Amino acid sequence: MTVRVVVVEDEVRAAEAHASYVARVPGFEVAGVAHSLTDTMRILDAEREHGRQVDLLLLDMNLPDGHGLGLLTRVRAAGHLCDVIAVTAARDTDVVRHAVAQGVVLYLLKPFTFATFRTKLEQYAAYREHLASAPREVVQDEVDRLLGSLRPTGTAPLPKGMSAETLREVTSAVRAAAADGLSASEAAAAVGTSRVTARRYLEHLAAMGLADRQPRYSGGGGRPEVAYHWR
Repeated sequence: MTVRVVVVEDEVRAAEAHASYVARVPGFEVAGVAHSLTDTMRILDAEREHGRQVDLLLLDMNLPDGHGLGLLTRVRAAGHLCDVIAVTAARDTDVVRHAVAQGVVLYLLKPFTFATFRTKLEQYAAYREHLASAPREVVQDEVDRLLGSLRPTGTAPLPKGMSAETLREVTSAVRAAAADGLSASEAAAAVGTSRVTARRYLEHLAAMGLADRQPRYSGGGGRPEVAYHWR
């Protein structure tokens, strides 16, 4: 059975990327894309009115008209029983704790690769498959097997020679950059690494669709340098 997904993401390009990712995973389809808390409730209510079930929300925590945790409260109060995977840059442990307490089944931190995204959806699909085949009453090992479907067996590795810590630092530097973006030299100075290394991480973010490359021209002419802008 196809899993119907609503993507909840305020950044338009990120929402488009996540929707395209969903479409690439067999067994999943996009039921809607919401850019705010209000959009999400409207889509869920409309789908229910038309007799269509939304199975899964891919939920960003930072929305323009409220926090994702507040949206979860409204979703449950309205009687929508869809599962939720958090897809967010929110790393605060208190947010993670409250997300788990409110029924978030998986938590995917930005930035991520398509391989990592696909793994999360496949874990969720395995959980649904096991749930559908389980007897009406279960014993302990069957409960363990069901919940184990949602536990990662491993994460998609970064390219050889790259570290998660440096990727986080470069990501933070790009996100905090001024309107004209961040060059490899500036990123290197910000995180304390070489220009070549910083450029490799910046190119990785661009390859994942999380950053854009744009030429930056200096007043003295000559070849422009490449500046990276967070999407």
